[in-house]
Amino acid sequence: MPNLDWKTPVAGAPCWVSLTTHDLRAARAFYGRVLGWEFHESSLGDDFVLARAHGRAVAGIGGCPGTGGPPPAWIPYFAVPDADGTADRVRERGATLAVGPLPLGEGRAAIAADREGAAFGFWEGPAPVWAEGPRAPARVDLQSRHAFEAAIFYAEVFGWAKPHSRCAVEYADDRVLVRAGGHTVVTLRGGGVENAPDPRVRARWAVDFLVPDSTRTAKAAVAAGGEATPADGVPGTAFVLRDPEGALFTVSDR
Repeated sequence: MPNLDWKTPVAGAPCWVSLTTHDLRAARAFYGRVLGWEFHESSLGDDFVLARAHGRAVAGIGGCPGTGGPPPAWIPYFAVPDADGTADRVRERGATLAVGPLPLGEGRAAIAADREGAAFGFWEGPAPVWAEGPRAPARVDLQSRHAFEAAIFYAEVFGWAKPHSRCAVEYADDRVLVRAGGHTVVTLRGGGVENAPDPRVRARWAVDFLVPDSTRTAKAAVAAGGEATPADGVPGTAFVLRDPEGALFTVSDR
């Protein structure tokens, strides 16, 4: 992750999102057209760029050329004080550690999948103050078969339930809310269907970008070669979008 106005994030809270793509040039063209992002080179090499909107870092896009790598996907990263300890807790609870922890820029990163197969990452080190406050560029939501069981897993992995944690867990309307700095930074909900043929209804972490007009953004995505369908279970007007390589993300009215 590039070193750019980075600070120490709230442990256990989302601190970053990143897209893995097979065609970095095509991804830049699509997301620039749909979300109006500008792209800047990073310290992580030619295959990783930093996306910015209105002068603010909002996401990373990393190229993984070839057909043998992971499928294109958006992955949220959670801040942790100790990546090795977090990796141990992931494995101890029956989940899968796919990559890392590995040194990356001025921090350490890892990618894992929970017991239902939802992919997520965690990051040790400085990061943007990304998910807090009314100007947060996005939020992350977990679609799980069992929201409360998932909440127990993630609370144990990220320390949400510990007395010193700056993340608070609340329950409302059959959902689990994680709050930091007075704002909801994570929502966990049920409804995920394991091994469903439609990836939109599988257990997964959804990256939801907040935009001024989600209907207009959805139309722009279709015009740029993607797909758009109305999102269920998201407050207000929202759409699940699929980029031309198949990576899913959501846009909601801010």
